[in-house]
Amino acid sequence: MSDDEDELCEEYSSIQQQEEEPEPQPKAIGFLQAFCLPGVLPYSLAYACLKLVNYSFFFWLPFYLSNNFGWKEVQADRLSVWYDVGGIVGGTVQGLISDLLGKRAPVLVVSLLLAMGALVGYSHSPNDQIVNGALLATTGFLIGGPSNMISSAISADLGRQEALQNSQQALATVTGIVDGTGSIGAAAGQYLVSLIESKFGWMCVFYFFIVMTGCSVLFIIPLLFREMRSLCRDSQARTHQL
Repeated sequence: MSDDEDELCEEYSSIQQQEEEPEPQPKAIGFLQAFCLPGVLPYSLAYACLKLVNYSFFFWLPFYLSNNFGWKEVQADRLSVWYDVGGIVGGTVQGLISDLLGKRAPVLVVSLLLAMGALVGYSHSPNDQIVNGALLATTGFLIGGPSNMISSAISADLGRQEALQNSQQALATVTGIVDGTGSIGAAAGQYLVSLIESKFGWMCVFYFFIVMTGCSVLFIIPLLFREMRSLCRDSQARTHQL
């Protein structure tokens, strides 16, 4: 065999070995490292407050309708569905708007600020099932929508940051942190709602919901400022190009 043939065989062997060698996979990040990623802590705390309100509606709404208005349990259960309907529609519509805008925080902040007004309105809902159902759907749209966005789209966004190099393990870690922090808030809310209602009444429960929704806004505001500055820079860049 000639020298040229030997060199060709060696090159072929080296190429074959390179093809057979698996590509190195990105390492999974640690819990503290994931928690310190930009946006993870604010969104986790915001979701804890928001999931507290959202799950309190899920679990306590039929009891509230029956206890406060004297409606039958079947009627209360059927009416509470409108809150879920509003949350489903809200998550879809607000997710679409945030995709078109390219930013999540502005949509969340506007929705949550409106949600605080909706909670005030619902706390004074009259003894009328049609009006109550309409207010429930509106409240679900403004609270359930942001809650669904944080647990799905925003968690995925946080797990796809450039620093993570598209690591699926990192995406799972970040999603678990956001959802787990929210679950802690939801669990605490079930105890607090029963405590507040037994000592101070349902009106104070709604005040508590308003405060928790306001806390969600406060946690997201730093991210809102950052995204608004980014929008302004993008707008100025497009203007200069024209």
